[in-house]
Amino acid sequence: MLSLYQKTSIVTGASRGIGRAIAFRLAREGASVVLTARDQPLLESSVSEIKAAGGSASFVALDLREPDAPDQLAQFAQAQFGGIDIVVNNAGATKRGDFLSLTEEDWKDGYALKFFGAMRLTRAAWPQLRERRGSVVNIAGVGGRTPGAQFTIGGSVNAALLSLTKALAELGIQDGVQVNAINPGPVRTDRLEARLKILAREKGIDRADAEGEMVREMRITRVGEPEDVASLVAYVVSPEARLLHGAFIDLDGGETKTL
Repeated sequence: MLSLYQKTSIVTGASRGIGRAIAFRLAREGASVVLTARDQPLLESSVSEIKAAGGSASFVALDLREPDAPDQLAQFAQAQFGGIDIVVNNAGATKRGDFLSLTEEDWKDGYALKFFGAMRLTRAAWPQLRERRGSVVNIAGVGGRTPGAQFTIGGSVNAALLSLTKALAELGIQDGVQVNAINPGPVRTDRLEARLKILAREKGIDRADAEGEMVREMRITRVGEPEDVASLVAYVVSPEARLLHGAFIDLDGGETKTL
C-alpha cells in the first residue's frame, strides 16, 4: 500500500475512463478524493462505489471550460476535506480529423478544457499545494511529443500542457510542490472503442482484429487499460516518488520512438 492517508486529491474528468480509474485507485490508497466532470449521475455512482468500498470521496459537477469553475472546485475541495494535497488534471478530449476541416470552435474547445482548465485549477489550488507540499500530475498524451496529421489539436494542446508542466516544476522547486506529467498512449476508453469500431468497419474485420491491427500498425506492446494510468499516478504522488519532478513519463507501450 502507498501512503496517501490524510491526503486530499482532486481528479478532473473523473466520471469515466482514465479519470474514474485514477479516483478509485487514490481512494483505495487512502486519499480523500474529489471527483469532478460534467456528468452528475456518473459522478454520483462513482462516489457511491468508492464509499461502499470504504473510501472517502465527494463530487461536484462542473464544466471546467468555464473560467470560474476551477476556483469553485478548489474551494469545494477545501470545504469538504480541509485542504488540497494532490491535483490530477485529466479532463479534456480534443477532436481528431483533417486539419483543413477542423474549425475555429474545434480549436478553442480543445484548449478551453484540457489546457486552460488545467492551468486555472492548478493556479487556484497552488496556495494549498504550497502550504501542504502537494503534488500535481498532468495527464497529457503522446501526441505532445510525437505529433500526427490527424491529431493537430490534441498534439498542440498536449505540447502546451507539457511546457506548462516544466514551467510549474521550476516554480515547484521554490514552493515545495511536485509537478509531473504522464503521456498515455492508446488506452481502452469509450473514445478508443469508437475508433476501433470505425477501423473495423473500414477494414471489414471484427473489433478484436481491429485492435490487433492497431497494435501492429503503432508498433506497441498492447492497448493500455485505465488502471495502468491509475497505478502510475498513485505511485507518482506517493512519498516514494518525491524525487520525480518535472518529468514526462511515456506510458504508451513503446509508441514514442524518439528521444
